[in-house]
Order: sequence, then structure tokens, then C-alpha cells
Amino acid sequence: MKKDHKANNRRAFIKKTALTSLGISIIPRHVLGKGLVPPSDKLNIAVIGGGGKGYSDAINAWNNGASNIAAICDVDWNQSKRLMEKFPKALKYRDYRKLFDDVKNIDAVTVSTPDHTHAVIAMAAIKSNKHVYVQKPLTHSIYEARMLTEAANQYKVVTQMGNQGASGNGVKQMIKWFDEGKIGTVNKVHVWTNRPVWPQGIHKPTDKPAMIDGLDWDTWIGPAKMVDYHPLYHPFKWRGWWNFGTGALGDMGCHLIDPPFRVLGLGYPTEVESSVGAVFKKDWSPEYLPESCPPSSRTQLKFPASAKNESEITLTWSDGGLRPFHPDLIPADHPIGDHDSANGVIMIGDKGIMTCGTYGVAPKVYLNNGDMLTFEDTETNPLPESGHNASWVEACKDGYGKEKHKALTSSFDYAGPLTESVLMGNLAIRSYNLRTPKGNGFEYPGRKKLLWNGEQMKITNFEEANQFVKRTYREGWTL
Repeated sequence: MKKDHKANNRRAFIKKTALTSLGISIIPRHVLGKGLVPPSDKLNIAVIGGGGKGYSDAINAWNNGASNIAAICDVDWNQSKRLMEKFPKALKYRDYRKLFDDVKNIDAVTVSTPDHTHAVIAMAAIKSNKHVYVQKPLTHSIYEARMLTEAANQYKVVTQMGNQGASGNGVKQMIKWFDEGKIGTVNKVHVWTNRPVWPQGIHKPTDKPAMIDGLDWDTWIGPAKMVDYHPLYHPFKWRGWWNFGTGALGDMGCHLIDPPFRVLGLGYPTEVESSVGAVFKKDWSPEYLPESCPPSSRTQLKFPASAKNESEITLTWSDGGLRPFHPDLIPADHPIGDHDSANGVIMIGDKGIMTCGTYGVAPKVYLNNGDMLTFEDTETNPLPESGHNASWVEACKDGYGKEKHKALTSSFDYAGPLTESVLMGNLAIRSYNLRTPKGNGFEYPGRKKLLWNGEQMKITNFEEANQFVKRTYREGWTL
């Protein structure tokens, strides 16, 4: 017995030594103490885009040490300085392609870069079998959203888009109210935002200021058309340029269109039409600004009836400070949407009206009989951002197709179609501004209702609009 005991101890010692030599350390939970996570249970995360939203995405995924921030990649280290100081042991890169080539023990990636690089980075991560969290909007184009959705299932990775309101209690309450039949069948939805809060409807800059020290501009441009560096593009104002951003609709649509999309069980729209605010610097002659997103716009999307809602739905989006007027059921002195009415959602049913603010917060129901239903979130912080990201991390650990993965509120199976619908509005906005010479002026053939075949990703009655389904990629950059 003693001999066997010594042999067993020797075998255990040899096994432990071999594992340690490979960099694998197995530490029992009881040794660590209550509340601490053994290294073998931690997800190794690479953060791509570490400034602004990238910082909070990283902090939420790290979750007070539940995960390991193994690498930080940013084309401009000035932007990610705070994150790099927070995690000094993390490997540091400027080019995500080199990171993927060098580092093989990455389990998951957060992508918090400008819109135009979301898809190429996320696709590279997916093809490397890494789980992915991508900021909203999921992609820059409709085509990219479809490709990422399909690739996530093909490579069996766990995904989540960063529209954190999808995980909020407000949206859950709205689903409950609707499923209980409180407002009946919905046929009209209004969604609006005060964005843009950055310059839009302006001319492309022509001056050439000095480059920021340490900025890898070529990698920042990525798949987009090359232009010279300018502070009107980086670090924040890229949102207002079609080459890089998706305007007010792309910025806020995935937050604000999400509640009706989710509550009503919507799918691909069947038609879209936009009108766009013009800029005049001289009488009767509007500025022509094809590179810049417009100062304001209004877009109408039509969705077919769904399994949850038996009526066709007309969804009207407004931005640039435009908003709908009070429906009769909502008292004149009640704010609509947010407390200042800057952003919001109104769903109009045959039994009542449901409203909410940004991220689905503060939902209310106004019934035809004059009653009102309100929901007060009892959470200390009603914005569910940390949980939205942390639940993705736990789903990554659980694995593709498992219960925690299925419970995610914005995996690409859902976020892809939502993003496609949001970007349909931008397709219509850009089509609205297409012009061709006619006599001494121009005609605008895209200023009409556009009919959409969602399965084929194609406008069927105006071929020129289809150029906006998929971007042209700069040489050397593809999905």
C-alpha cells in the first residue's frame, strides 16, 4: 500500500510538473479563496480599439478580474493610454492582423473601432475561431452584416453586439406588456434622435494638418477609400462621413429601433423611403455633399406582419432634432421618450400606445380607456451595459449553442438582421442624394420609394441604389 501511495504521488508530481512547464497552472478553487477565479477559468480577451467606448467594453468584459485582458490593439495609443495603464501586462499592438499572427492564446475579442473597420476585424477574429463582441452598429454595410451573421454560425463562435439596452429590464417589461396584449396590434412606430451631435452636412476638408504622433493612419483607414489625416475624421468625428461612419441612424438606430424590432418580432423590411435636410449657402442652390452624412433626415421603413403582430408596420425614423408630435393619448405635458424628448420610441396599437427612452428605459403604456402603466427599474444602475458584456463572456465560457449563448440578447443571429434594417435607412438616404445632369440643373432619380428583397439583399426598382449594399474595399483589405 505504501509503495502504491508513493507511485501515485510520483505520477501526480510528474503530471503537475509537465503541465507547469507548458504554462498551464491548475489551482484548486478552495486554495484561491471565496470569490476568486482560477486562471484556468478565465477568458483571455484581446481588446481592439481601447479608447472611448473601447475602454468601457474592456472594463466590462474584464469584470473585476473574472477575465484576463491579454492584449490591447489600437492604431492610436494616445486614445487607449488609460486602458494600457490599467492593464500594464497586456501585450500592445497597433495592427490587429499582427496581433492575430503573434498571439495564439486569445479566446475572445472586443471590437470598438470606427464603423468602417468593424467587419474586417470581426471576420478575421471569427475565422481564427475567436468569440467576438462588436460595438453597434454591427457593420458599415448591409452585406457585411449578412456575412458576419453567416460566419458566426459557420465557425461556431459566440457573438454579441454592443447595444446594451437589449439586455435591460425596460425592454423585458415592454415585451411582457405587448405579449399580454396591452396595446393590441401595432401598425405605426415612431423612433427619433437628436443626433448628430458632431458635424454633418459639411464639405470634405482640403487642408492637411500635421499627423498625430504615433498614429498608424494606413491601418486606421483600413478598407475605406484613402484620404489624408484630418481631425474632422479622427478621433471622433468620423461618424459624420460615409467613408467611415453611418451617421445619426447608424449611431443610435441599433439602440432605438431595437425595442420595437424585438417587441414586435420584426424581420427584413420590404420597402424604404427617405427625405433629407438640405444645406443652402446661396439662394436656390443647395450644397452637394456626397461624402458627408446629412444634417437631418427622415426615413420610413415598412415591415410585413410577424408571428407576434398580425399587421403590417410602418416605422418612421427622424434625426437631427426632428421628432414626432404627441399622439392624442399622451397628455400634453408628458415627455415622449427620454425626459427631454431628445430620443425615444412610440409604438401605436389599436388598444393603446407604448413608449420608452434610449436603451428602452422608463417604458410606459397609455391605454385607450385613459389608464396608464409605468415601470420603475429597481436596479441601482438601470443601464445594463456591464451585464450585457459580462453575459457574453460567460456565454463564451459555456460554449457555442449552449444555454448561456442562446440566452444572449444580441448575438449576430439577431443583431445582423437588426443592423441590416437600420442600414436600409442609410441606403435610402444616399440614394436620395444621387443626381444626374439634366439641362442646366440636375434630376434626382433616387427620391422615391425603394422596394427591398431582403433574402437577396437587393433593391428591385432602382438598380443604382444597390451600390450602397456593399462597399468597395481598398486593395489589400477584404472580408
